[in-house]
Amino acid sequence: MNWIATLWGILGVTALIGTAIHRLYLKAEVALSGDYALTTTHWVVMIAFSLFMLVAEGYRGFQKKFSPRTAARTHFLYNNTTPKRLILAPFFCMGYFDANKKTRIISISLTLGIILLILLMRLIPQPWRGVLDVGVVLGLSYGLISYFCFLIKVFTKKDHGHSPEMP
Repeated sequence: MNWIATLWGILGVTALIGTAIHRLYLKAEVALSGDYALTTTHWVVMIAFSLFMLVAEGYRGFQKKFSPRTAARTHFLYNNTTPKRLILAPFFCMGYFDANKKTRIISISLTLGIILLILLMRLIPQPWRGVLDVGVVLGLSYGLISYFCFLIKVFTKKDHGHSPEMP
């Protein structure tokens, strides 16, 4: 049961991030397809925003916070599976329940913030939406890779040094 919960947790987190990458990639691809005549301003914004998202979302958001915590919680799940954690493994790994108060607040707040940003992004016309989505795709891809790297670390090193932030 431990491996099933762990695999479900990893696959669920991966599917959530991977689906977002795929959907945003399709929007970015539209902007880059040649149907729109991208100006120098579009390219400069795309490059600048992509670099910003790689640092802010990929490095600071994922590599420094989300990925180590989520990987540690995935490892904790392997060692402490319950029926509730098995069924809701991806949500446990992301810190929505059985986490300290700060982690739960951060997880829920980030989710609400992301939903709001998604709704606002829908108002931006192409090619600008696609130009911005390039940066988000890069940041999310960096984040997913960092999650996999931390998973390897927590499952191969006895003292991986990352807290699952349990109550």
